[in-house]
Amino acid sequence: MQTPPRAALLFILATILIDAIGIGIIFPLMPDLMARVGAGDTASGAIWGGILLAAYAAMQFVFAPIVGGLSDAFGRKPVLIAALATLALDYVVMALATTFWVLLLGRLLAGAAGATYITATAYLADISPPEKRAANFGLIGAAFGVGFVMGPALGGILATWHVTAPFWVAAAFAAANVALGLLVLPESLPPARRRRFTRRDFNPFRAILDAFRLPGLAVPLALLFVFELANMVYPALWSFWARETFGWTAAAIGLSFAAYGAGVAFTQGAVLPFLVPRIGDYRTLLFAGMAAVVALFGLGFTTAAWVVFALVPIACLSDMFPPTITAMMSNAVAEDRQGLLQGVIAALGSIAAILGPLVATPLFRVFAADNAPLYLPGMPFLAAGVLLLAAAPALLALNPRRKRIR
Repeated sequence: MQTPPRAALLFILATILIDAIGIGIIFPLMPDLMARVGAGDTASGAIWGGILLAAYAAMQFVFAPIVGGLSDAFGRKPVLIAALATLALDYVVMALATTFWVLLLGRLLAGAAGATYITATAYLADISPPEKRAANFGLIGAAFGVGFVMGPALGGILATWHVTAPFWVAAAFAAANVALGLLVLPESLPPARRRRFTRRDFNPFRAILDAFRLPGLAVPLALLFVFELANMVYPALWSFWARETFGWTAAAIGLSFAAYGAGVAFTQGAVLPFLVPRIGDYRTLLFAGMAAVVALFGLGFTTAAWVVFALVPIACLSDMFPPTITAMMSNAVAEDRQGLLQGVIAALGSIAAILGPLVATPLFRVFAADNAPLYLPGMPFLAAGVLLLAAAPALLALNPRRKRIR
């Protein structure tokens, strides 16, 4: 397995970085953005913000397996470039939006083009030997973490000038990356390793069922879905919860997201490559799951801002869960199924992203309302923690002493 030119590897990481900046740049200004389009107060705005997230995820769910199948059939590069170009267009639409429905249109467009992460991960799988996939997927997580530092920080700062300024910056980043990709990105999947694109690739449910039927993948796929569902409480509610609980401004919310992103970058870029060779995939997975539960319960009950920043490093450790379990699954499938697997993983993440906001934001509204029978804005975090605890038996079933993924 040959390593591509350094410029190509840097492009893949830059793609993830820009994707994360584009995602993170919007989070600090979600309450202000909802107010701009007339979506109501903090509790009500959270509902509409959740609808935007769910709409994006719904489109990604429909298109993710298609994108994975297209990249398996026609190569990674054209799919990746097309997705980046569409994302650039989406940010322009978002910048021009003055009503909620235009924002919704932009999110639908972005969801249909949500192929950057899928194809970039498949690209990295193409050029990584099995024993290095966990660490290399960790590089993607590290790039995403750096983007999550830059995105919210930029969003918080630019929002002080104008609420739409972050979207114009994100559009410029995406357009610049399209130009760079056309210049430096070689194709990672030669024609001899491609498969035929079939009607089955148009059906996300069939693709998911096919993946679940592959030997040894049902339990880890289910676990990844549960983790992603619980973890959706962060993007869906963090801005609204921080505004309601601590009265934070967009700049303060951006700082908290940036701190989280820095922690994720360090965790996946340094801690994950250090842990996996020493304690193995399974123990790393177990450690990350425990960290997730501690962070969620801590955030659910806290009313002190300093506790939030004390818990952020623990929450960052939990983000070792997705790349570790993804590497375990990637090592279990053939080379011509890497795109399919990543597409299915993204589709499951999209289902979680549809359900998560639709459950978490109404729960937040009930417990954050002025007339709430029990005022506890952190209730969605507690519910997510309980969900992860319920999945503990499945995680224990992955113990290699009992059953190996093969």
